[in-house]
Amino acid sequence: MTGRPIVETGQVTEIRQMTYQPVGRRAATVETMTFDRLRELNDGGTQRADFHVLAVVDAGHGSVTVDFLRHPLQERSAVWVAPGAVHRWEDIAGVAGHLVLFVPTAPVTRATRELVASPDLITHWSIPDADWPFVDTARHHLLLEASAPPGDSSTELPEILLSALIARLGLGLRPRHAETPSINPVFHLFRSSVEAHFREHHDAGYYARTLGYAPRTLSRAVQQATGRSAKAYIVDRIVLEAKRLLAHDRLTAAACATTLGFPDASNFSVFFRKATGMRPGAWQTMVVAE
Repeated sequence: MTGRPIVETGQVTEIRQMTYQPVGRRAATVETMTFDRLRELNDGGTQRADFHVLAVVDAGHGSVTVDFLRHPLQERSAVWVAPGAVHRWEDIAGVAGHLVLFVPTAPVTRATRELVASPDLITHWSIPDADWPFVDTARHHLLLEASAPPGDSSTELPEILLSALIARLGLGLRPRHAETPSINPVFHLFRSSVEAHFREHHDAGYYARTLGYAPRTLSRAVQQATGRSAKAYIVDRIVLEAKRLLAHDRLTAAACATTLGFPDASNFSVFFRKATGMRPGAWQTMVVAE
């Protein structure tokens, strides 16, 4: 690593916003660091980054909390944190391994770009023994290239080697319930549209009409890709954003309602309680107290 690739750009209540900023490698889209370096930078606080974080653990035990779910760190495991995910590294004093930080456009192949673009990727998984030699070799090839002086390396090589590492980790990174490595194009369009408009449009029918597909066609595509209905997918995305706003931005139910396109706080509270079993205020108090 040629410098500190992440910098603090601001803070909203207790969440730190991090932005990708490579140092010493102008225009580099891929950076690497060890867990030793992470420990130097990490203060145990909650973070949200605008870049991907892919960690490969060699040894030790710890944990990382990503969007309110705690995941164990252990030998021969991997962690993937997507841009925008709220996360916190915990108990990592004895963890050894490497982290790869990269912008969403860094992977060079279509398949690897589709993998890292999916919001339904598995956050944590164990790397099978049979796959470990290939993953380990791909990682160390990337580390070697990333450590080369800027004038001695092509900016394309880290991106190519990143894609190789992602491809080797592909079985773990594949979206949940996916039957094939390729993403259904109908779901791909639906996913992008939901990400852009879920704050204003909560109805699956809107996305079907906008994308020009029959509701049944859209539902089949979403079910095949995620194991959920189109309506459930939209609800899950809104609930995740609501939890982020309640827990880390400390918004009130009324403010969440406004941000997420609900007519009023009461309507939002009914929605949140139906989805989670708790009222927004009670959920917020529980999470903040932990």
